[in-house]
Amino acid sequence: MGRGKIEIKRIDNLNSRQVTFSKRRNGLLKKARELSILCDAEVAVIIFSSTGKVYQWSNTSMEHTLLRYNRGTELSCQEHGSNEQEAEKLQQPDLNDMKTEFARLRRAYLQLNGKELDNLSYKELQQLENQLNEGIISVKGKKEQVLLEQLKRSRLQEQKTMLEKETLQKQVEELQQRKSSSSFLEFNPLDRRFSLTTSKVEQDCASENDNNNSNNNNNNNDHSDTSLHLGLSSDASRKRKAAAKIESICNDSESQVASG
Repeated sequence: MGRGKIEIKRIDNLNSRQVTFSKRRNGLLKKARELSILCDAEVAVIIFSSTGKVYQWSNTSMEHTLLRYNRGTELSCQEHGSNEQEAEKLQQPDLNDMKTEFARLRRAYLQLNGKELDNLSYKELQQLENQLNEGIISVKGKKEQVLLEQLKRSRLQEQKTMLEKETLQKQVEELQQRKSSSSFLEFNPLDRRFSLTTSKVEQDCASENDNNNSNNNNNNNDHSDTSLHLGLSSDASRKRKAAAKIESICNDSESQVASG
């Protein structure tokens, strides 16, 4: 079975930490020795333990290796400084060009606003005027385009509002029609009672007229002489009696309706 992977973190147990330090220190020095032999390299190792003890190894001499290291760092610093100076020198023209361009753009901006026009020639002033005219034309064109778009949107909104208004009017008319039809078909008990009473009165009047007619027919022969004597016809007498009877019956029915 292979060895398990060790988590790289500080060992809390002091004894285990010391044992691990000793083993890995010896392994590191062994690897440095092998590297110097295999690759013919100058190798130096310096190790400080947690207790402050120093362990070092070098395949030549520690002083020689440190001296060589210091010289190398000095050279690298000099090279780095020279590289920075060269970079600054290269950036300096770019910075000057940017300053010149900024000044030119600022002057052109002020001239477009009608400032710093003293040093301009007639030709330059004419070019500036042409630029301003072109700008004004562009601004007017854009303004008209915006106004047309707003007008178009307003018309579309107006059409939409008109359609909604027509729809609402149709709905209101439909509701009014339904309301009128329903009110026409509603049942009113008082009207019904009045109609029944009226029909009943009419029936009573008709029956009374029939009875009067029959009685008058039966007594026609008996009263013919009397009627002739008084100068009145039998038909006129019957009509007068029937009218009086009908009027009294109708008055009674109206009083009953009023009281109801």
